[in-house]
This record gives sequence, C-alpha cells and structure tokens, in this order.
Amino acid sequence: MNPRSAQSDLARLLSEFPAVVLLGPRQAGKTTLALAEAGRRGDALYLDLELPSAQRQLDDPEAFLLAHPKRLVILDEVQRIPELFAILRGVIDLRRRAGEAAGQFLLLGSASGVLLQQASESLAGRVAQLELTPFQAREVIAPESDDMLRSLNALWVRGGFPLAWLAGDDAASLRWREAFIATYLERDIPALGPRIPATTLRRLWTMLAHAQGGLLNQSQLAASLAVSGQTVARYIDLLCDLMLVRRLPAWHGNVGKRLVRAPKVYVRDSGLVHALLGLADLDAILSHPVAGASWEGFVVEQLLAAAPEAEASFYRTSHGAEADLVLTLRNGDVWVVEIKRSSAPTVSKGFHLAAVDVGASRKLLVAPVASTYPLREGIEVMNPLAAAKLLAG
Repeated sequence: MNPRSAQSDLARLLSEFPAVVLLGPRQAGKTTLALAEAGRRGDALYLDLELPSAQRQLDDPEAFLLAHPKRLVILDEVQRIPELFAILRGVIDLRRRAGEAAGQFLLLGSASGVLLQQASESLAGRVAQLELTPFQAREVIAPESDDMLRSLNALWVRGGFPLAWLAGDDAASLRWREAFIATYLERDIPALGPRIPATTLRRLWTMLAHAQGGLLNQSQLAASLAVSGQTVARYIDLLCDLMLVRRLPAWHGNVGKRLVRAPKVYVRDSGLVHALLGLADLDAILSHPVAGASWEGFVVEQLLAAAPEAEASFYRTSHGAEADLVLTLRNGDVWVVEIKRSSAPTVSKGFHLAAVDVGASRKLLVAPVASTYPLREGIEVMNPLAAAKLLAG
C-alpha cells in the first residue's frame, strides 16, 4: 500500500469508526504509519504492548483508557493482551455517549487471525480494518521511468519490506532478511504462545519456498518433517496468520469438469523466498528452478494488494485448462491472469479454455515487459505496475 495512500485511508477510517485495526507483518511499517498519524493529530497516546512498562499501565485497563478522553489511543501489538478487546467495547460505548463517535482507538497487530477474531466478536459494528503490506511496485517505482524494469527486478529480488528494499546493496538486503527470519523463528513466534521447534518451522518455511506456487500437499510435507498432517496444517495456519504465507484457493463453480481442489501456497514476500533458499542476487535467482514460481508469487501479491476486496483464486482442471489467478471483482466482473517471467510471453490453449470456463470479462498476461500491448483473442500484455494500476482504478 502506498504510504501516502495508507495515511489517507487510515485518516478516513478513523474519521468514520471508533476503532481501526491496522494489520501487517512485522517490519512492514505499521508503527511508522501510526506515529505519523499521531504526529498529525498532536494529542495521541501511543503504547507498545511488547514493553513491560506499557503493560503495567494497563493493569486496570478500563480506568486507564477512560482517563484519556478525546485522545486517539494507539495500542501496538495488541494481540499480546487479547482480553483488552472485551474492555474496549465498553470504553468505546462510554466515550460515544460522551460525544466521541469516531477516532478513539488504533489497534496494531501482526497476527491477523487473533486480531480479527477478537475484533469481530467484541467490537462488531465499531471497528474497521486496514492491511499494510510490504512495499508494492506501484508505491516505489515510477512506471514511466527508463529503468523501470531494472527497478522491478530489484524489488522482486529484495522483496518489499522497507529495510530490505532500502538496503545499500543486495548483500546487505539479504543479511537483513536472514536476520528477520531468525528473529521471527526464535523470538516473535514463541512470544505468541505456540511451542514449535524453530528448526522444524524453518524447514517447513524453506520447503514452502521450494514449492512456491505449487499445490499444497500436507501429507508430503508431514512425511518430510516426520510430523502429522494436522501438525503441518497448524504450522501453515500460523504462517498464514502472521501474513507470511498465502493459501490461494482453487476456483469453485459448476462447469461440469473435474477441478483441482487443493489450494496453491506461496511465501508472500519474494525477498523472503530468496533468503530462505540462499539466493543472493538476480543472477542466482534466474539460474534457480524457483525463478518462474517466485515471479508468479511476486505478481500475485502486487495484484491482490491493488484489489484487496476482490475474491482471488486460481483455476485448473484435470484436462489442462489453467489460469494462474482468477479475480472476481465487486461489480461481478471476472478477470483471468496468466503470469510469465518471459519478456516475449505467450499463453497456452489451457488459458483460453479457463477464460471460457469461468466466464472471464478481461484477460491479462502479466510479464516483465516495458509497455502494454494486445495479443489475439482480447488478451492484454502488461507489466505488474500497469496491471496493479488497472485493478486499483
């Protein structure tokens, strides 16, 4: 999400709802965005609930929160104190009756499942949510610049976490991503409560990187890790909850054909894919078998960030009809997307069949090309920036 757009979206939601949940993986820029909003308002109160000193201030949370009327209260890493949500409901209603309709609380978190469940159960009708992803191409790359494709490759290599993208060189970026992975495994995940061996979870995360964009086969993963299928499912649920992994569901509909039902699985940030596999630069990635799948995952994230309300899936039948991404938009239009790493991309017959099967109203072929151009049968070839701009519009 564009930082300026995110600031605008956050300010709008805070003007409409008593509470806003800002979601995103660690180090994606949530705290920076929240503090910028605090600076804009001038009278906000910020508490980082990872700090014991902040937690002590909430020993009597109702009294503390009611002691700061007419102020935006920002609670960072709020999933650490889940019992707060039930109290927030009462505080919000009391402050409403005192004339504060909106902009009371901003809740930051990096575990989406915990936050969304608590928010939906305790704060129904009182809360909006906003997801802050790592940097996307349309935020940091000028689409008309002469070095657009080179910058696009750089973002693909490094991924979108701000400190990885802004590092001085690829080697420094890789060191940051390796440290990020280690911190998640050794500190952040254990702090959430699950007792998962860091070595086992790292092996699973690395196996998912190797299988980027493939069908999820939990029994195969379980056998490789010498754990049960239920355990693998629980581990993957956790990585999805932390917004580090995405399960892309298979398209479902009645087309009279045998459809693949298993979801596809992606490590969401391409820079983490490359760090998990030890791929330091563009040449190393392009010479590795994961290159095409890594690019596919990179493009999927660009498009879904541009159209967060679209219903996303992929389409595949046992007879070879296939589309990498099917997007059902709010107005009912269905877009099918084929993703290629080639600079002279083409589509197979299976893509045309998939477009007919799902009733596609638009067909995109997304590849690292300099400009948009048409192919036969209504296919539009474009780069990820142009496709994301089209969806966002």
